[in-house]
Amino acid sequence: MIALRLSEIAGVVGGELHGEDLLVAGPAYLDSRTPVPDGLFVALVGERSDGHEYAATAHAVLGSRPTGRPTVVVEDPVVALGLLARHVVDRLDVTVHAMTGSQGKTGTKDYLAAVLRTLAGEDAVVSTTGNNNNELGVPLTVLRADTSTRHLVVEMGARGIGHIAYLCGVAPPSIAAVLNVGTAHVGEFGGREQIAQAKGEIVEALGADGTAVLNADDPLVAAMAPRTRAQVLTFGETGRLRWREASLDGLGRPSFTLDLDGELCTVQLLQTGLHQIKNAAAAAAMAIAAGFTLPSVAQALGQAQAASRWRMEVTERSDGMVVVNDAYNANPDSMTAALEAVHAIAAATPGRRTVAVLGEMKELGAEHDAGHRAVGTVAAGLGIDVVVVVGEAARGIAETAADGVGEVIVTAGREEAAAWVRQNAGPEDVVLVKASRGAALEWVAEQVLEETTP
Repeated sequence: MIALRLSEIAGVVGGELHGEDLLVAGPAYLDSRTPVPDGLFVALVGERSDGHEYAATAHAVLGSRPTGRPTVVVEDPVVALGLLARHVVDRLDVTVHAMTGSQGKTGTKDYLAAVLRTLAGEDAVVSTTGNNNNELGVPLTVLRADTSTRHLVVEMGARGIGHIAYLCGVAPPSIAAVLNVGTAHVGEFGGREQIAQAKGEIVEALGADGTAVLNADDPLVAAMAPRTRAQVLTFGETGRLRWREASLDGLGRPSFTLDLDGELCTVQLLQTGLHQIKNAAAAAAMAIAAGFTLPSVAQALGQAQAASRWRMEVTERSDGMVVVNDAYNANPDSMTAALEAVHAIAAATPGRRTVAVLGEMKELGAEHDAGHRAVGTVAAGLGIDVVVVVGEAARGIAETAADGVGEVIVTAGREEAAAWVRQNAGPEDVVLVKASRGAALEWVAEQVLEETTP
């Protein structure tokens, strides 16, 4: 964060300073258990805790009442945090890359950040960490930027109409991408058309000198072009930046050719799954929009390491079992992509068996049952050998998987699922573990990997 005195912060956010006028030179943060030297602790009042009560270790505080530490007092710390972030963005010479979509945001963000760090320098890039893509996460990301930052890579999520418009007010994008409009959070929105309306706010926020990066293969995304004043760069199998000649190696890692107006470059990714091609192509389009050349972007993509945990995290046990931990989140589209990936890994080595440990997909609303049944149908169509369903809420997967899957097991919870895999999966198996974040199935993957740890 750029260094600011508390009195300056108070002026920016319309607050009142209580205590010493300290210099804040570190980022803002929310967790009092991990105080940041010279940082700004944002004290929030929640249902179960009050951050003001944990401010004793803070250098300085942004809150809604005085604390024992120097504090800028405001009516709403969340709103104030956004105002402060916008002030910092306006003072920096930075390109804001913003992206939204029903799935693929984190993968695309990680690819783009890796490419930009390779091409612009490690210290020149600040990007979203974890899933910090809401009205708290976006300003916290922005406030990690300083005068050395040249590229700010920001995920933006939405729970309703107007959310992304607000986030774009905090971090106005120069380049904005809409990756897709799927079924994630459809229960909150009411339908895909409403999701598209909300996601499209990100391109409406662009100025005439910006670039909207749109998925040409998604009709709801492609239809957003008239909603922006910016120039449009499409990606996809039918986009201006397209891919061709895709293939997978023995661990399901794709290689393909990117084609931009007839210029061709080959890419070999280090991550697993054909769906990674879409993420990489979206990232490439955003980097190209920032002025980088296709050959340099393609080379940097091939060097990009996985940056986020539990997203198609492939580990091979010493006995040969391959465990794919994709437990960070799930919806029907990402479930399909993960199942296709483990099927491809197994198909590369004759005799391998596929075991899919699948839990509940949350936030599907009225589509909950249909969404789970659709995943079971996909598993059956691919001929997955074993599906282990975790929890009653995911039983719909089992009901349709039984039509084509070799064996279907419904377990009561994580412990029973992990025990079944430890007892029944073998060295030649490829094991997928996937569910929504609330199911915390990464624990199952860890238990399976620990089974043969010396």
